[in-house]
Amino acid sequence: MKVARPVRRAGRRNPPAARLTRALRLDPYIIGLDSSAIGTLVERTTRFTMLLHLPRMEGHGDGARVHNGPALAGHGAEAVRDAIAAAIAELPEHLRLSLTWDQGAEMAQHAQLRIDTGLLIYFCEPHSPWQRGTNENTNGLLRQYFPKGTDLAKHSADDLAAVAATLNGRPRKSLGWMTPAEALDQLLRSVQHTGVATTT
Repeated sequence: MKVARPVRRAGRRNPPAARLTRALRLDPYIIGLDSSAIGTLVERTTRFTMLLHLPRMEGHGDGARVHNGPALAGHGAEAVRDAIAAAIAELPEHLRLSLTWDQGAEMAQHAQLRIDTGLLIYFCEPHSPWQRGTNENTNGLLRQYFPKGTDLAKHSADDLAAVAATLNGRPRKSLGWMTPAEALDQLLRSVQHTGVATTT
């Protein structure tokens, strides 16, 4: 039986069982003009990428912002929680065991996300980008498609899916020149044959 607290810091040494099950790395998002954002969800062993569509909420930019009012930019805690839950529902169950997140107000709903999805939630140490190197690299690749200073809200969910498919079809040196899609397929096949997923 694995015993884990709902929230851990990724920088601290976790028990071996917890290290084996940490599959997902989620960077908050990349930011564009007028607080537009796209969330990034990356499976850490295969580098398979899913992009979270975070459209602006109704009422964004209509008037003065209300102090302590709802986050209408689309990347508030509730919107991010709902986007994560919807995206991970598409993943096989053995890949949705845990999620590592950067520190940020957008994860204020982490306890509800854990209840809704059963994910173990880990947080990186503040100012420690090396603890989420996969996401830093992925966000750098995403900037080729979504340059800094552009309005990310103009991109539809279909646009994001097309970019994710392109990234997942791009060979990576870290994967022995396989694509993330091929590496994920290989991982899923090994689980079907052995019944146990391993991470390296």
